[in-house]
Amino acid sequence: MIKEFRVIRILAISGSLRTTSSNTALLRAAIALAPEGVGITVYGGLGDLPHFNPDLEGSEPSSVMDFRAQLHMSDGILISTPEYAHGVPGVLKNALDWVVGSGELVGKPVALLNASPRATYAQASLRETLTTMDARIVPEASLTVPLPTNKIDEIGIVSHSEISRVLHAGIVAFAYAIKTFQAEDTVGK
Repeated sequence: MIKEFRVIRILAISGSLRTTSSNTALLRAAIALAPEGVGITVYGGLGDLPHFNPDLEGSEPSSVMDFRAQLHMSDGILISTPEYAHGVPGVLKNALDWVVGSGELVGKPVALLNASPRATYAQASLRETLTTMDARIVPEASLTVPLPTNKIDEIGIVSHSEISRVLHAGIVAFAYAIKTFQAEDTVGK
């Protein structure tokens, strides 16, 4: 019997709306460094999501429904976020609030990237939020990737031998964890 090959689909979310964000650059570099069989897409609609309002449940705007669909279709979620005033940026927390009740992150493998070793409060808060939402955080793929400057772009990240090695290893570990979870879920059915 021939086993069907399926690409692992990872949705990457940057917690920054800044055009030249080092967190977004890190995610774009992850696309270039992903091993064969892993497809990473950067979600571009974070700034389009309206403020979370539970009164809209059942009549959510199309931007919310699109976000939920992209999360649902993904095998794993990769999040890279800055820290603002010792916390998670509001746009990222807002996006997560939109999926608490609908459950797209329940059981979903998630890896967290951190572009600054000083940004520990946001990472801890994000980890707590995702754990409460029953996401499967993958510790071996959740990395602090200290960038030498916040002016580095994805080309600079990919061409930096140490950073690209660490990021590639993290993506490989994430893909392995996703495959392992999928195999466990299949056996459990």
